[in-house]
Amino acid sequence: AAADPVSVLPGSLGRGSWCNEHDTIHKRLDIIEEKVIKTVEHLESEVKSLLNIISETTANIPIAPETPLIDILDGK
Repeated sequence: AAADPVSVLPGSLGRGSWCNEHDTIHKRLDIIEEKVIKTVEHLESEVKSLLNIISETTANIPIAPETPLIDILDGK
């Protein structure tokens, strides 16, 4: 009978241990992925809220007659 190449390698953890370690890594990655998704959703919500506040604030600023409008996103 042919020997299992994974189990005969020097320093090998064996197939069972490797599979357990592989599963553990995937579970940890799933947890990290879930946390990243929740963080991104939270940040999107915060940005939308800040943009709404900015929009409401700028809409209420009185503009003096003949005041030039400046586009802050123009880059000039």
